[in-house]
Amino acid sequence: MEEKIKIFLFDPTVGKIASILVGLAVIWIIIKAIQRNLFTKIKDTDNRYRAKKFSGFIGYVLTILLLTIVFSDKLGGLTVALGVAGAGIAFAMQELIVSFAGWVAIMFGGFFKIGDRVQLGGIKGDVMDIGVIRTTIMETGQWVDGDLYNGRIVLIANSFVFKEPVFNYSGDFPFLWDEIKIPVQYGSNYELAKEILEQVGKEVAGDLSQKSKEKWKSLQDKYRLEDAQTESMVSLIANDNWVEYTLRYIVNYKKRRVTKSELFTQILKKVEATNGQIKFASATFQLVDVPDLKVKIAEDRKGD
Repeated sequence: MEEKIKIFLFDPTVGKIASILVGLAVIWIIIKAIQRNLFTKIKDTDNRYRAKKFSGFIGYVLTILLLTIVFSDKLGGLTVALGVAGAGIAFAMQELIVSFAGWVAIMFGGFFKIGDRVQLGGIKGDVMDIGVIRTTIMETGQWVDGDLYNGRIVLIANSFVFKEPVFNYSGDFPFLWDEIKIPVQYGSNYELAKEILEQVGKEVAGDLSQKSKEKWKSLQDKYRLEDAQTESMVSLIANDNWVEYTLRYIVNYKKRRVTKSELFTQILKKVEATNGQIKFASATFQLVDVPDLKVKIAEDRKGD
C-alpha cells in the first residue's frame, strides 16, 4: 500500500497537476486581493472598472502561461503541428481576435465608457458593460419614441469600433443641440412671436448655457474647434403657407424629450395669452372660387 502511495505521489503527471493547482491558487488569490484591497480605493468609477477588467485579463494570461510552462516538455515535438493548427484557428477566429483588439481599443482609446450613450452598429443605447468580446447596451428608441429605454438588452461585438462610426452622445461634451419649429399664420404679431420663443428658450433651457459653454471651451483646448453659440436662438423663414420660426437650444443628452415637451407647453400657454395676436398655422386648403362651367349639348340628329 505504501509503495503504491509513493508511486502515486512521485508520478510526474500528479506533480504537474499539483503544480498547476497551487499556481492557479496563488495567481487568483493575489489578483483578488489586489482587486479587493487596492482597486476599491480608486475613486473614479471608470478607472476602477478598467483596472478590475484588466487585472482579470492578466489572470487569464498568467494561467495560460503557467499551463505552457508546466507542459513545456510535451510541446517540443508538436511545434510544427501547433503552428499549422494555430494558423487555422487564427483564420477561423479572426472575428474573435478583432473583437479582442476592439476591447483593447475601447478600454485604452477613449471610444466610450460605462454609462455613456452611444450608437454602435445601428443600435443606440446606454453602455452597461464592456466585455472582452462584446459590449452590452440597454437599447433606446426603435418602437419607443424619443430617447427612452425599450427594455431590450443588446450584445454588440467589439469589432464594430473598427468597421463603423462610433457615435458618443455623452463623451467630452454631454450636451446636444436640438430645435423645434413653430408655424405662425401671416398677419400675426411677428415680433411678439419671436420674443415669446426667446423667453421660453431662456426659461426652459437657459440654465444649461453656461455649463455647456464651459464644456465647449475645454473641447476647444483639446481639439481644433471654432466657438459655438450655446444660448438659445430664434430664426424664421417665410414660405408659401406660413411664417416658420425655429427655436434652437442646447439640452442634456438624456432630457431631449422632457425638454421639448416643456418648451411646447410654455409656448402654447403664452401664445394663447396673446388673445389672437399670434395664431398657429396649419396645412389647410381654401377653395376661393368655382369657375363657370359651359355645357354644350349637341342637337339630336335627324332620323335618330
